[in-house]
Amino acid sequence: MSRPRIVIVGAGFAGYRTARTLSRLTRHQADITLLNPTDYFLYLPLLPQVAAGILEPRRVSVSLSGTLPHVRLVLGEADGIDLDGRTVHYTGPEGEEGTLSYDRLVLAAGSVNKLLPIPGVAEHAHGFRGLPEALYLRDHVTRQVELAAAADDRAECAARCTFVVVGAGYTGTEVAAHGAMYTDAQVRKHPMRTGMRPRWMLLDVAPRVMPEMDERLSRTAERVLRQRGVDVRMGTSVKEATHDGVVLTDGTTVDTRTLVWCVGVRPDPLVESLGLPMERGRLLVDPHLQVPGRPELFACGDVAAVPDLNQPGQYTPMTAQHAWRHGKVCAHNVVASFGRGQRRAYRHRDMGFVVDLGGAKAAANPLGVPMSGPAAGAVTRGYHLAAMPGNRVRVAADWLLDAVLPRQAVQLGLVRSWSVPLESSSPEVARVPGRPEGAGMTTTPGTQRSDTGPGGAQAGGTANAGAAKNQSASDPARSRPASDPARSRPDSDPARSRPGGEPARSRPGGEPARNQPGGEPAKNQPGGEPAKNQPGGEGAERQPGGEPARNQHGGEPARNQPGGEPARNQPHGERAKKGPSGSPRASGKPRRAVEAAGPRPARGGSGRPGKAPRAAGEGSAGKRPTAPSGPSRSAGPPTDPGPEPPANQPPPGPDIAPGPVKRTDGRAAEGDS
Repeated sequence: MSRPRIVIVGAGFAGYRTARTLSRLTRHQADITLLNPTDYFLYLPLLPQVAAGILEPRRVSVSLSGTLPHVRLVLGEADGIDLDGRTVHYTGPEGEEGTLSYDRLVLAAGSVNKLLPIPGVAEHAHGFRGLPEALYLRDHVTRQVELAAAADDRAECAARCTFVVVGAGYTGTEVAAHGAMYTDAQVRKHPMRTGMRPRWMLLDVAPRVMPEMDERLSRTAERVLRQRGVDVRMGTSVKEATHDGVVLTDGTTVDTRTLVWCVGVRPDPLVESLGLPMERGRLLVDPHLQVPGRPELFACGDVAAVPDLNQPGQYTPMTAQHAWRHGKVCAHNVVASFGRGQRRAYRHRDMGFVVDLGGAKAAANPLGVPMSGPAAGAVTRGYHLAAMPGNRVRVAADWLLDAVLPRQAVQLGLVRSWSVPLESSSPEVARVPGRPEGAGMTTTPGTQRSDTGPGGAQAGGTANAGAAKNQSASDPARSRPASDPARSRPDSDPARSRPGGEPARSRPGGEPARNQPGGEPAKNQPGGEPAKNQPGGEGAERQPGGEPARNQHGGEPARNQPGGEPARNQPHGERAKKGPSGSPRASGKPRRAVEAAGPRPARGGSGRPGKAPRAAGEGSAGKRPTAPSGPSRSAGPPTDPGPEPPANQPPPGPDIAPGPVKRTDGRAAEGDS
């Protein structure tokens, strides 16, 4: 008998605990595969300390391969599930595609930032769900304080050192508490010329801080925040966000360059494409975490609506504590489905909550006992050390160093604003210039459902955010809408001689390049005809008022890009078969929502100059000729492609012009010496 195949999608609290427990229960008698975009498990409760410079990023990142030795790790994002064929289609970090077959499937894809239909939020706000967002916020806050300290204008200084956090839940409260301590420490070392100090604001439409938690915890947290100078405004949210500030629901205008969006989370949109019964975006399961009518399908964590047996008619909330317990019960039930052991129903006992407010301050109610002050701080950090599956010594060492040494307030510039758009189905992965579509960060469909009503900003609900442009005004390099033709920027890519345009004719098998030695003079060189996209020449086809560039959205596709004519220097010159999106791929293959502007290279392509796409039907080892017929994450109306990388970003891959062509028929080519 063959070994059973178990596939787990997602390595958050639920997925990681499921994989670890399954590895122990199966005793190496099953093939366990873990599909995740990153190679680490992220301990989210300590993420605010990463943004505040207390912990280094690797301290809250637990290696999957190092702690799950008998589990196969596959890097990639699931973008389609064929329930009847029992396969999962995924896209790897470099654009490669593949499928995983399973006998049992565990969906633990987690959650993403929740969006609300508030003008400007998708463009100018940033979430707080992954390491890239935490690193960006740390750099951004540090930069704003440094720029404010150097500013002579009081209005500019006030705007730069004003930080607005929307959402007074667990995450937003900790971000505001740690952020106020971090910026105050910076100003003590380098006072501002105008004598001002940083100002933090915490907004929520709820009547109190952390409304989902015990009221005594709320009072403790609010008292600590106000003692640190945080402007706590309950019953107030953002009405509109702009590049220079925000307009609040009470009519107040606040000048700021920083808007942190912590209003809550919503389930990963992958589960919406399955066509199964849902409950507010979550997949309905029975108390055994099994999908009714699908004995091979399990779901746990934030994507699963698990009945709360202690409160009939309700479902367990989307918290890390429940997700961690879901994983253990799910693993036991998966093993029981193979005939080993008994199934378990999920029941929980509230162990209380802990909220780290920075320094020696915290709010906690372990086992229902309310605590505050240094005692609560000790309990909180002890709980985190016990709950972490690794890196405990390193985390404790960072805490000790932070207590005796000043923090290093430096900006590394590793994550830019456009790399972490608010609307994304993968907040744990930063966008990379030139990364193929489907690999890494992707935008999510704008078909969310609101649970709090129009204009609400309370955790637990979603709304239709529209086609967000995913660009941030806090970064100086702001991307343009993908639907507009390229503007006449001085740093625009030259037409057709760059990667993504028509291949150079000096490639092997083609005509000699006209701008190479020995060929005809280039038309944009001195002595030749003026370049068509240069001042003084003919109207550039990619300039405003002319025809759109052939390698831009809205115009004809580049001739060597997916969806266009095949590269002229390829054998046979057959036209690549087009899929629904215009890219050369097998028809019916599911794919994720468009990630960024620009066509996607062919499957297996590197996106480098000189490599033409593979025509559909050309098989290769390890590639599927067909795709699963099940629904995909991209089902629904098309969304905005998202921002392009900044204009001054170098193109991916080498950009080296080829040399003269060498003939092989014994005769000297034109221009050969």
